[in-house]
Amino acid sequence: MNASQKFATALQTLPLVAILRGLRPAEAVPVGQALQSTGWTLIEVPLNSPQPLDSIAAMAAACPQALVGAGTVLSVEDVRNVQAAGGQLIVSPNFNPAVVREAVRLGLVCLPGVMTASEAFAALEAGATGLKIFPAEMITPAVLKALHAVLPAATRVLPVGGITPDNMAAYFAAGASGFGIGSALYKPGMTATEVAENATKFIAACAGNIRA
Repeated sequence: MNASQKFATALQTLPLVAILRGLRPAEAVPVGQALQSTGWTLIEVPLNSPQPLDSIAAMAAACPQALVGAGTVLSVEDVRNVQAAGGQLIVSPNFNPAVVREAVRLGLVCLPGVMTASEAFAALEAGATGLKIFPAEMITPAVLKALHAVLPAATRVLPVGGITPDNMAAYFAAGASGFGIGSALYKPGMTATEVAENATKFIAACAGNIRA
């Protein structure tokens, strides 16, 4: 499957992006395999982690069915480096049209960070695969519902920031397609087993709420 197909499949099965900030290369394969074993197939390693490209390369090779890539992607050079490492997913905290266009040119899935309707429409016009709604702590389900109402019906929106199993249902009801999960899933130093245990808690919260 190509990147877009992997992303579409994940949204229909388990639309959760694992944000592994602080992951070290030696942990990449065991943590990636632990996530994949529970059904998680969307995995990002933020570029402000130690040697992130090494982790992405190792995880992409060990978990070919997963859509592995990078978060905190801020420049066109970053996009190219991630793609060269085998990454297929580009996630940013902001919307940079040059980053989106380069990701699209390279056939990568791109989720830029947006907060307003203006940013959202500009990102979609640039070719974004979906929208990272960030930071979700500032965007309540009511705000997301209002934003979703004016976006094209097929727009994929994934809130990121402060998402827990307890608040996911309200965001799903407001139109969320999925979520990015960070420290509630992984913190530096956690074992692969601990990550898998955390992952299963989110799976239950997705049941019956998934919208492609």
